[in-house]
Amino acid sequence: MRDGLQMEPVFVPTSEKVALIDEIGHCGLNRIEATSFTSAKAIPALSDAEAVMHEIERVPGVRYAALVLNRRGAERALECGVDELNLVVSANETHNLANTRMTRAQAVRALLDITAFCRDRLAIGVSIATAFGCPMEGAIDIDSVLDIGNQFVAAGVRGITLCDTTGMANPRQVKAVCGALAARWPGIELTLHLHNTRGMGLANVVAGLDAGIRHFDASLGGLGGCPFAPGASGNICTEDLVHMLDAMGYATGVDLERLIACARRMPGLVGHGVPGQVQHAGAWDHRFPPPADLEATRERALARELSGDAYRAMRPVVER
Repeated sequence: MRDGLQMEPVFVPTSEKVALIDEIGHCGLNRIEATSFTSAKAIPALSDAEAVMHEIERVPGVRYAALVLNRRGAERALECGVDELNLVVSANETHNLANTRMTRAQAVRALLDITAFCRDRLAIGVSIATAFGCPMEGAIDIDSVLDIGNQFVAAGVRGITLCDTTGMANPRQVKAVCGALAARWPGIELTLHLHNTRGMGLANVVAGLDAGIRHFDASLGGLGGCPFAPGASGNICTEDLVHMLDAMGYATGVDLERLIACARRMPGLVGHGVPGQVQHAGAWDHRFPPPADLEATRERALARELSGDAYRAMRPVVER
């Protein structure tokens, strides 16, 4: 909901956000990033963060998270009973300046301060943006990701999310990076945050699975994107992701049909179509009724076959 709505030009009414979050909470997902406690001027689509968090139904077993970028945002989130904070810093300087108006070092210091302030009160996760590439700088050295992650692991965060902010990653890269970092940070909940900008989002999920990743960010309908990254497009689609994992035999615990019903509400909320595929095509095992004239077609086919047999039986006689 946070990354999905933050770039939308329309303001989705608070009541509609709350109703959808409540319904998503009953789909079997274990974590919902409901909103962000950031500048209303910078992200007007999420300016109702307090109202949303106060009004949603808290479904047992679901963690309700929010993104924060500074101490004041963390204080606001705590006052609203958020279960988990998502802190974001970019792996490279250019994107971090564009995204947070801070240098990378300044952002790390600010987020470490939030971690020290909040870690005994709720769970904290750190998202490392542009972990697989930056549209302004290009390739990102894994040592930059390690440097940031090591500081937050030492500070006691619960998890680290590796973000392919503008869909630059490829499956071979994802498998190598995730495998290396999972070995480096045992006991840390590693999450992949993928965008489908270049059509490789779900392929990168499979690569992450092969590297042992079991947590993935996604958005209903495939909405989302970073307002401060040129060329950014939506996240991988939640219902498409769950559908693929179910089809591959993974136990997601998610009610796919109920999730698809939620996703079908998105175009009406944002006023345009969404990239998700499964909500249009249905699940792979969905069966459609055969054509109404199927039996008549079968009879005509058999009649043609019989007619051909009769002709072939007569042919020697005709030739004599």
